[in-house]
Amino acid sequence: MTTVRTRIAPSPTGFLHLGTARTALFSWAYARHFGGQFVLRIEDTDVARSTQDSVDQILESMRWLGLDYDEGPIYQMQRLARYHEVIEQMIAAGTAYRCYCTPEELEAMKAGQEARGEKRRYDGTWRPAPGKVLPPVPAGVSPVVRFANPEQGVVSWDDLVKGPISIANEEIDDLIILRPDGVPTYNFAVVVDDWDMQITHVFRGDEHINNTPWQINIFHALNAPLPRFGHCPIILGDDGLKLSKRRGAVSVTAYEEGGYLPEAMLNYLARLGWSHGDDELFTREQMVGWFDGSHLAKSPAQWDPAKLAWVNAQYLKQADDARLAGLVAAQMARRGISAAADERLAAACALFKDRCSTTVELADWLAMYFAPVAPTEQDLAAHVTAAVKPALAALRERLSAAVWDKAAISQAIKDTIGEHKLKMPQLAIPVRVLVCGRAQTPSVDAVLALFDRDTVLARLST
Repeated sequence: MTTVRTRIAPSPTGFLHLGTARTALFSWAYARHFGGQFVLRIEDTDVARSTQDSVDQILESMRWLGLDYDEGPIYQMQRLARYHEVIEQMIAAGTAYRCYCTPEELEAMKAGQEARGEKRRYDGTWRPAPGKVLPPVPAGVSPVVRFANPEQGVVSWDDLVKGPISIANEEIDDLIILRPDGVPTYNFAVVVDDWDMQITHVFRGDEHINNTPWQINIFHALNAPLPRFGHCPIILGDDGLKLSKRRGAVSVTAYEEGGYLPEAMLNYLARLGWSHGDDELFTREQMVGWFDGSHLAKSPAQWDPAKLAWVNAQYLKQADDARLAGLVAAQMARRGISAAADERLAAACALFKDRCSTTVELADWLAMYFAPVAPTEQDLAAHVTAAVKPALAALRERLSAAVWDKAAISQAIKDTIGEHKLKMPQLAIPVRVLVCGRAQTPSVDAVLALFDRDTVLARLST
């Protein structure tokens, strides 16, 4: 049986966006499901726009998502000699040819076609044919190399997502496969790469459907085995337009900074275009067990920030508190707040995580333990009244001498309430406002117990 080999091949012209991350997830899960291999390739032939920063960001995104690869990263620009070798073989075999048309000649050619109501395409001026006399090679023109696409017949494949697709060869132009500067074009390089890397299954966005006929024909011209293709529908933003690097999308790493957990992001991405019954939440291991290439949606998926936040909240509730402490400490550091990821911070995470959708929200809550608070004038006026200030002073006195734990703090509050004939909210809310900077928190005794005693006493004295 052939070993399943999949790949993800991002272009380092920007960050790894969500659509590519989803494709990477599908490719990774498919390979893992069948015990195969997953390859990372960096398609960096767009030399003018490719950057090392983008490569670094792609690698960091893959690391954060936990999409481990068995080979790579493999860089196309380090494979130029291989592409040139194949080009020469194709020219010798008659499946590719050099074209000396200048950009001006090509534009004039296509303008004439448009004026005649014809489809704009290369007219085959330099394509060899039996009995055809080619123009003299012009001086000073660096040629491109074009693929001699079959002129008759139909290109067909059974798409893993879309089902059977057919496109007539007469609709397909003679594609440029090598630029004058010696750098191959996407549709050629990707075929040689997939052939050399023995890729068996290609998952990618359905914007590539129009590229697939050219690629299939090049595979055939090389007598190379054809991978199975699966073209996944695009992801739409909440405005109904396509998410992309150039419009509306943010990077995968921005979601890390935004306080999302990688397992939640993978879970959410998986459900954008794939399902397993009615399961909304599942582990990475469950997805690998289920992902056999079936149940992939044919229609576009809608990005829903509220649904992602809900999924993340579910994972946050289940997350290990020590791990959350490290993530919250990192969020604090971004704000210039120093917070040790210790047992106290872990306990605070345990107390507050059920109220939060992200570690950013968790850090919003827990910043009060490490930085000054600023209650609103409205809260101070509404809750810290002249009538309650004697009780606050009495509570402060009791807390200064109490054992510093939840039970003792609770007793001090109860004793103060009894002494001053108050109800719990009449004292607890002013305490929250002064100590926490807000009127609502979890149980006030549990919240105070996680503070340093001196901080509580100082804030109650104001």
